[in-house]
Amino acid sequence: MAETKFEIEKTDAEWRKELSSEQFNVLRKHGTEAPFTSKLNDEHRKGVFACAGCHQNLFASETKFDSGTGWPSFYQPLPNAVETTTDYVLIYPRTEVHCDKCGGHLGHVFDDGPKPTGQRYCMNGAAMEFKAEA
Repeated sequence: MAETKFEIEKTDAEWRKELSSEQFNVLRKHGTEAPFTSKLNDEHRKGVFACAGCHQNLFASETKFDSGTGWPSFYQPLPNAVETTTDYVLIYPRTEVHCDKCGGHLGHVFDDGPKPTGQRYCMNGAAMEFKAEA
């Protein structure tokens, strides 16, 4: 991701001014929040889940499902909202999910989700904000 240019690019100091320490750790340092700690895991209203860093819409509430993992999970992102890369942090390859506008780390995607896609976008709640539909 270091070579990729994004529409929104800021220094770590600039990001630290705008994000909480947990948001910075997840979005900018590829951290992971503890399971079952995000209020977004229990968010069931109609609306959109957006990047906490740049506010780009990422997932529609209609695609959210309870995966039982303790993290907000979705079976599909909005069009042109995310990019993926392969990470080897746990030795075996995983597909890491990033905001395509600011490059913020959101979580990982796995092939054990529900129909219609069979995918589980397992996202960190700290990386997102919820915008309720009016």
